[in-house]
Amino acid sequence: MYDAAGKLDKGHLVEAYASLVKRIAFQLMAKLPASVDVDDLIQNGMIGLLDAIGRYEEGLGAQFETYAVQRIRGAMLDGLRENDWLPRSLRRDMRRIEAAIHALEQQHGRPPSETELADSLGVPLAEYQQMLQDARGHQLVYFEDFAEGDGEDYFERHLGQPEANPLVILEDADMRANLVRAIDDLPEREKLVMGLYYDEELNLREIGEVLGVTESRVCQLHSQAVARLRARVLGVGAPAGSGARRGRPPKRPAQI
Repeated sequence: MYDAAGKLDKGHLVEAYASLVKRIAFQLMAKLPASVDVDDLIQNGMIGLLDAIGRYEEGLGAQFETYAVQRIRGAMLDGLRENDWLPRSLRRDMRRIEAAIHALEQQHGRPPSETELADSLGVPLAEYQQMLQDARGHQLVYFEDFAEGDGEDYFERHLGQPEANPLVILEDADMRANLVRAIDDLPEREKLVMGLYYDEELNLREIGEVLGVTESRVCQLHSQAVARLRARVLGVGAPAGSGARRGRPPKRPAQI
C-alpha cells in the first residue's frame, strides 16, 4: 500500500478497494427505488474512497477499511439526498398495502397472503407484485411517522429533554420488543429474506440463489416484509383511537 518513498500509494489503494465500493453499492440497492442507478452509487462511493484515502494520510488511527466503509457509505447517501427517493404515487401505494395488511390481520388473526392482499386492493396479483418491486425504497421508519395529528413533531418535543435523546427514545425496550415479535410473525420465506439480507449481509442476487427465485422476486418479498413490519410496529392503517402510532405520509427516510 506504500510507494518507494514510504507514502500511501493512492492508485493501488483505489484499485484494491474498488470491489468494496461495489459491494456497498449493491447492498444499498435493495433499499432504494428502481430509478436509482447503481453506477451513480459507485461513482459517489469512489469519491468517498478517495476522501478516505486523503484523510487517512492525515494520521487517523482507525483501521483503514473500517474508516473507508464509513466514508464510502456517507458519500453514497449524500448523493442520494440530492434526489427524491420514492415517487409520491408509490408511497401512496405502499400506504394502501400497509392499511390492507393491518385490516386483514385484524380480520383473520394471521398474516395475509399476497393473493388476499391483491384482492383487497382490487388489483391482479401480478400488478400487486409489481407495486412491491417498484417500491423497494420503502423504509421501515420515516421521520414523519412520529408526527402527531396536530402537526407537532416528535423530535421537536423530545430534543429538549436532557435525560434522553431521540435515538434512545426511539430504541426503547417496548419498540424493540414489538419489532422482534413482528419479525417472528413474518411468513417463513419473508423472515428468511430479512435474515439473509440484514444478518448475513447477502445481496438480492445471492439471496435469490439461496431461495431458488429471481432477484426481482427477492425484492418483492423484501418490500412486502417491510410493509408488514410497518403495519404491525407503527400501527399503519389502524383506526383512530386504537392507540397505535399514526403519522403523515412520508417525505424522506430516516435512514437507509
